[in-house]
Order: sequence, then structure tokens, then C-alpha cells
Amino acid sequence: MAIVGDILHSRVALSNIYALKILGAELQVCGPKSLIPKHIETLGVNMSTDLMQTLKWCDAVNMLRIQNERMNVNYFPSTREYAQLYGLDAKKINMLKKEVLLLHPGPINRGVEITSDVADSKNAIILDQVENGVAIRMAIIYLLVAKLNISST
Repeated sequence: MAIVGDILHSRVALSNIYALKILGAELQVCGPKSLIPKHIETLGVNMSTDLMQTLKWCDAVNMLRIQNERMNVNYFPSTREYAQLYGLDAKKINMLKKEVLLLHPGPINRGVEITSDVADSKNAIILDQVENGVAIRMAIIYLLVAKLNISST
């Protein structure tokens, strides 16, 4: 599985890395070097700055948004350049010789990390991901409350 985008500021990226490594997944992160933590490879994750190489390598890709609200400096020259180098669009998808499952935790910056046509394509399971995420979080909270023996009264 690949995780592409703002790895540095993303809680989703690190929680996915920890959980997926426990489950035995091979992982690769991709993005500008400025948005990838320096220690990332110590977590057993491969690192790349080449989106096409990453897409050819993976079976599933989790696209992350640029978290401008957490940035106090410019981590890349422009949003347009970022979209050209790291944004997922139909042209890049069509260059692959295989189908890649597409995930995104939301919210999506359409036209930046992913174009609308790709986000709404048959390979995108973004809406399923969001729906299942709610149920999973509810189950985790239920299990934690039960383990801590917290009463609702």
C-alpha cells in the first residue's frame, strides 16, 4: 500500500503506518521530501518522491490532503506544481498497466491531490472508507468503555 501526500502533518498517515505494519503490509510513502518525516524509514516504510513509480509499485493508494492549516512555511513552491507532481488524475491512472484501489480520508481538495473524475471512479472506495470509519471508531469506543468498565449511568 502507498500513502501519498502530506505525511509530515498527517495523523492519518502515522496511524495507518503503525496499524498496517502490525498487520504485515508493505508500505511506501510518497511526496515531496519536505512533507515526509526524516525518520519515516525507521518505521519499516519505503520512501519515494516519484508518484508514478509508487503507483506502479502499489495495489492500493491512500491520497492525503495538504494540511495548509498546520504549515507555517512553504513546503513546496506552489499548489499547482504540487498537483502536477503528486496529484492523482486520469492521465496518471491510465498510464498504469493495472488497477489500483484508491482511498482518501477526506476532506478532498479536488484538483490538488486528486481530480474529481478519479475520486468518483470505480476504483475509488472513499465513501465506503468514510462510512466504515465511523463504525470502526464506534466499535473501538465501545470496547474501550467495556474494558474500563465505565457505566453510562
